[in-house]
Amino acid sequence: MGSTALFEAERGRLTGLATRLLGDPHEAEDIVQLAWLRLHGTDVLLENPAAWLTTVTTRLCLDRLRARVAVPVELDERVAAESPDPADSVERRDAVAQALHVVVDRLSPNERVALVLHESFGYGFAEIGGILDRSPAAARKLASRAREKVASAERGGPVPDRSVVDAFMAAARGGDLPGLLALLAPGATVRADAAAIAAGTPERIDGREAVAAFFDGSAHAALPVLVLGRPGYAWFHLGAARVAFDFSVDGGRVGSIVFRADPEVLAGVLRRPRRSAVTLEGRDPSEKQ
Repeated sequence: MGSTALFEAERGRLTGLATRLLGDPHEAEDIVQLAWLRLHGTDVLLENPAAWLTTVTTRLCLDRLRARVAVPVELDERVAAESPDPADSVERRDAVAQALHVVVDRLSPNERVALVLHESFGYGFAEIGGILDRSPAAARKLASRAREKVASAERGGPVPDRSVVDAFMAAARGGDLPGLLALLAPGATVRADAAAIAAGTPERIDGREAVAAFFDGSAHAALPVLVLGRPGYAWFHLGAARVAFDFSVDGGRVGSIVFRADPEVLAGVLRRPRRSAVTLEGRDPSEKQ
């Protein structure tokens, strides 16, 4: 594949990445064009052109972001990268895009890149560290610091139930056990109706630790929906909802989850639009990775 065809195949993804990082679609298009010029001007044989373009685009965005902030912010962030992880309680993937607009001025360039790449695009911390010239551990701490700033900004008012539910499910899919524990009330429970039990869900789970352990690394196939008018998730098969996850949220924490497969309930399940690009794998919600 020639460089032009290769670049055009990646353009949409790169533009989305740059837009998320910079918050300006016109500036993002400029960055992507610069990335094209870099690709066109290189004589190096690229083993992974897509990864190379991602790195170049991200670093070009970093240059723009760093031009917006004072140098001491970046220096302070380097020190913070070596401190203990402060952010077990977080708003996850689907809340990140909206929350970043609120706290953009509170995030250093590296924090923003680490948060967006990990939460919205699913990059591992080893990959993020390579882009930022940091160790994987330092990249993880950058993302955690950014998430804490996002959470701090949101603590100024009530957290919408939808954000809590989306944060919980993103933590479940990401295998973030501390995040799950932080989003669950101490007496959290899981229950299921008879139809859901017949479909393979557990009948009951009691306690925050047990509920978190069950969801840790699971529910990859669940899609955002409204269940009985409330924000929830559901597992679909052949386009039809099969098991719905009905959440009860109080005080910014999940108090209970009921698996529902009663046909009357499933008939009223409505899909919610996804607010960020998340890759979902086809798995039954009762499966554990």
